[in-house]
Amino acid sequence: MDLGLDGRTAVVCASSDGLGMACAVELARAGCTVVVNGRNRTKLQRTAERIRVETGAEVIAIDGDVSTHDGQDRLIGAVDQVDILVNNNAGPPFADFRQIDHEALLAGLTRNMATPIRLTQQVVDGMVTRQFGRIVNITSASVKMPLPGLDLSSGARAGLTGFLAGVARSVAHANVTINFLLPGSFDTARLRSGQEAVSARLGISRDEVADRDSQAIPAQRFGRPAEFGAACAFLCSDQAGFITGQSILIDGGTYPGIL
Repeated sequence: MDLGLDGRTAVVCASSDGLGMACAVELARAGCTVVVNGRNRTKLQRTAERIRVETGAEVIAIDGDVSTHDGQDRLIGAVDQVDILVNNNAGPPFADFRQIDHEALLAGLTRNMATPIRLTQQVVDGMVTRQFGRIVNITSASVKMPLPGLDLSSGARAGLTGFLAGVARSVAHANVTINFLLPGSFDTARLRSGQEAVSARLGISRDEVADRDSQAIPAQRFGRPAEFGAACAFLCSDQAGFITGQSILIDGGTYPGIL
């Protein structure tokens, strides 16, 4: 399917690895110029070159912390206009809610709520003027199915969802959409590091942990990052202009509800 994105410009936050990188790859494959971002300059440059070689697209690498105003301004300023914004950032680590002090609370809200809101503020009016814009927020399946220990992540991402839900309706007339992708368990470095921590705690192999966890998913496997990237690219396409304000779970059927 031609997604109608040839010549568009996409900014993908936190995209040197994992699901962010998967989104950047698929948008580049669809014909976009892509701005990628990460804090590790060497790793980011490797990712940018990999995407260039794999897709032939123009890829601009902007290193820095997207949670800072400087990082945000450099990302948005890397191109003349932003047609597509993919908001993404690492979530807070597992923690008992009793251990989350005020400083940690504010840091989590900054990373996973305030940052994507400010980036949206910076690009949305230009999108409205040009009568095209796609904003995709990578949140988490925990927005719909909160997990103990991920309380701060769940709360911040749910707050972002509620905040931008009204914004989505206010710009839909201008062919600007704002949606949310909620990943479940995907085969990424973050998932594998969590499995290693469980492995060490329980005294079993990581393979045993992975097998146990994957069998608990109705699809009986972990998601592939490329699947997530393809879903993101479709939400950014011309064909997805009638989809807005939606939270789309990609979790292999793990969430048991219908809403």
